[in-house]
Amino acid sequence: MIKRFDVGPRLSEMSIFKGVAYLAGQVPDDATADIAGQTRQVLAAIDALLSRAGSDKSRILMAQIFLVDLADFAAMNAVWEAWLPAGDAPPRATVQANLAKPEWKIEIVVTAAVA
Repeated sequence: MIKRFDVGPRLSEMSIFKGVAYLAGQVPDDATADIAGQTRQVLAAIDALLSRAGSDKSRILMAQIFLVDLADFAAMNAVWEAWLPAGDAPPRATVQANLAKPEWKIEIVVTAAVA
């Protein structure tokens, strides 16, 4: 059985199927922040969704990071590395992409195991 969270007309924020949580791309609420601030907001949103699923960041199976400007890569990585539990860095891809709103600097998609 598929369980969906925060279902809207276009997407769900998260689906869980067979012990795996699939999160929609998470973006910052306050797009006026710099890349570090936007990254912290996105990671907090991921934490909140994973908690609702009965999971956490130590159980992330894969992460995909979309950055508008690759010049933000180092600053984003500093926040990402501080957020990750030691020894639990998941496989990850980071790519440059245009995002749906020009003020967004980052979007992150994760897939995680559910306890």
